[in-house]
Amino acid sequence: MSRRQGPPKHQNKFAWKPNAGRKINENELGGKFKPLSEITGVCQKCKDQIDWKRKYGKYKPITEPAKCQKCGKRAVKQAYHSICGACSKELGQCAKCCCRVNQTVVRDIAKIESEKKQLEEAITNARERERRTLLRAMNKGNGGAGPSVPKIADRSREGDIFPATSVDEYAKAARDDDDAYDDDDVSDDDIVCA
Repeated sequence: MSRRQGPPKHQNKFAWKPNAGRKINENELGGKFKPLSEITGVCQKCKDQIDWKRKYGKYKPITEPAKCQKCGKRAVKQAYHSICGACSKELGQCAKCCCRVNQTVVRDIAKIESEKKQLEEAITNARERERRTLLRAMNKGNGGAGPSVPKIADRSREGDIFPATSVDEYAKAARDDDDAYDDDDVSDDDIVCA
């Protein structure tokens, strides 16, 4: 029996898509609002394997941190990894297959810095409501730790709306202005009704 050489006899017209008929919830992990995390700390072969699982619907995300096989801490936060990122860097090993590698897939430091800069710029340029929403989402992602949402009176532009730092001080200053104004000095001819 001879084996056929060359391209397949019946080529697919379009690529197979997992869950093609199923509507995907955008708020679930892997959706529009919660994309899957970037694959880091692994060799190129393992990265390709994880990418294949994501592409063809076989990827199962990790639900809670797993134990590292080297240090024993619950620090493995990515699916299909067996050692944590710190041990991977320290030992120079792939986090998935634990083989020694010269180069692992990591995020570019310049890319991380540019993302942080863009986020800070978006926060400073956003309206108050959007800014508070962004800061709340960031604090929720950090487990509640991080910068708290500043009050309106604490903003750097506090003199824009009111000359005083609080509404009470503004009301007190307005009352003082009314007391300084003498009603005896004004005659009936000076008052004009519109």
